[in-house]
Amino acid sequence: MAKQKTKKSKIQVDQNTALIESKWGNRRMHMIALAVLSFLLYANTITHDYTQDDAIVIYDNEFTTKGFAGISDLLTYDTFRGFFKVDGKEKLVSGGRYRPLTPVMFAIEYQLFGSNPMMGHIFNILWYALLVVVLYLTLERLFLRQESAGHWRYMIFAACILFAVHPIHTEAVANIKGRDEIICLLGSIASLYYALRWFDDGKSKYMVYSGLLFFLALMSKENTITYLAVIPLALYTFRKSSIANSFKYVLPALVGTFAFLAIRSSVIGFDMGGTPMELMNNPFLKWSNGGYVALSKLESLPTMIHCLGKYLGLMVMPHPLTHDYYPRHIDIMSWGDITVIFSAILYLALTAYAVPNLNKRSVVVFCIIYFIATISIVSNIVFPIGTNMSERFLFMPSVGFALFVAYLGWKNFDKNPLIIKGVFAIAVIGMIGKTVSRNMVWKDDYTLFTTDVHTSKRSAKILNAAGGTKSNRASKLEEGPERTKLLQEAIQHTTDALEVHPNYKNAMLIQGNSYFYNKEFEKAVGSYERILSLYPGDNDGESNLAVALRDAGKYYGEKKNDLANAEKYLKRSIAIRPDDFETNRLLGVANGIKGNHAEAIKYFTKVAELQPNDASAYVNLYNAYGAFGDEEEARINYEKAIKINPNAFAK
Repeated sequence: MAKQKTKKSKIQVDQNTALIESKWGNRRMHMIALAVLSFLLYANTITHDYTQDDAIVIYDNEFTTKGFAGISDLLTYDTFRGFFKVDGKEKLVSGGRYRPLTPVMFAIEYQLFGSNPMMGHIFNILWYALLVVVLYLTLERLFLRQESAGHWRYMIFAACILFAVHPIHTEAVANIKGRDEIICLLGSIASLYYALRWFDDGKSKYMVYSGLLFFLALMSKENTITYLAVIPLALYTFRKSSIANSFKYVLPALVGTFAFLAIRSSVIGFDMGGTPMELMNNPFLKWSNGGYVALSKLESLPTMIHCLGKYLGLMVMPHPLTHDYYPRHIDIMSWGDITVIFSAILYLALTAYAVPNLNKRSVVVFCIIYFIATISIVSNIVFPIGTNMSERFLFMPSVGFALFVAYLGWKNFDKNPLIIKGVFAIAVIGMIGKTVSRNMVWKDDYTLFTTDVHTSKRSAKILNAAGGTKSNRASKLEEGPERTKLLQEAIQHTTDALEVHPNYKNAMLIQGNSYFYNKEFEKAVGSYERILSLYPGDNDGESNLAVALRDAGKYYGEKKNDLANAEKYLKRSIAIRPDDFETNRLLGVANGIKGNHAEAIKYFTKVAELQPNDASAYVNLYNAYGAFGDEEEARINYEKAIKINPNAFAK
């Protein structure tokens, strides 16, 4: 009799499902609509350039740019190793990063299409559209046995629409590097889907699919590991499975996790790298006695709690958006800050509601626990992640938020159908508008940095990036008002960055470059010398200082006719780079003008040694020896010049 009752119940569920499909919507049309919506939302990114961290994993990564030949290296090194190109630097971020799956995808695309950001953007959009459809199928599977009276298919359709259009996802989709977020969530949700299929149908192939997809998701990003809690939670909530039985169906994911951790540890080890003392890799530092010291956990916790509250705020009101939440856009918070207190109360209230009501197996409790579980890994509370927060970190948790909102609307739909439809329509239209407009900010680095610097006004990182991109653009322009304006803005941005982060080497470098392009040589020299005072022997500092001193000498000699200052700068430059061709040549010219022909000969001889196939070097030696009165050496160098270039002495 029990077996017959089960069969009847299944038939009843199937009949209800058929009724729902005919009355409330066609699932195939829903999935097509979601795929088309997802694609169209981000279609305006197809013509965009590489942006932000794309350099790290794509066009400036020595392994990715090898195409197929680089795949083995991508699988056997830290993800950052191919960008830094030097062993050890990849450990600047605590714990290292092993996320080879999407770089391997980029390497394949590089092999097939070359350095082509258009293809990267197209694939990102296609993967995102697939993710939204898989989310629909998974939510459908979750609610398959909910014997509701009607609206559940529209509810999951609404949840998927909210997920698809939410502007918080622009960083993950519009930035090609953000594919790790997309593939991570896609694999996680698909793993959940097959765990449900395994539970429902009992077929072992679904167990294999679940474990394999979980492993692939982990190979994209470690955030997947939070689904070790989500999968049993889903079975407990939606299948009324016991806690012990629910954990049985997470075993394939556990096997995938152990396999990933074994590979990860063999590649990058277990060394967490200590506590980074560079502010851009560790926001939980404070300036004290001329240097940085690490905050204690108790001192860091208020900032972490503040960020958790900000995450919830961005889910409800995604404005303003920025790609940069680095210090001090998010400042160091204290226990007395109202935002910290409010955030702590809010999360305590959610936890206090969800935990005691877990046995009720409600959708609301599932959504709350899902959000907290998936946000926990990027909260800095579990382990340091190198930044305060980021909008892309909401990519996975936003599934819980979208389902929560759609479910509440569904529960109250019969009471207020017009209001709920109206609010939903307004929210979706508003989010579509925000997403499409925000996409345009991700057009290229210049647009992104110069836009977001107005939002993250106290972030040293974005101030430095905006300064760098303006300085670089100015360097390619002819002298004029636009060039001067860009350089002045770049100088101001880097000055502001150094107020936030006094030891920021890259900001000093860009500031020095900007002064240099603006022909403020003394200030450029000052910036480079500041680098060397803090970082003795720094290659970039020494190289740029030498160039700045050399060009300052050239400027004073050729433009100001000030040989004393010219020689002073040139001698300082050659002390740093004694084998620089141009500096030796300029010193030879300066000494020749002053009548110090012996010194001129010394420098011109060095020039000829450095570039023996340059006829002009021997022309200069011919002139110097002639002025010195050594006719034989003058003749020898004349012949050398003519041999290299018969027209060497042509006027």
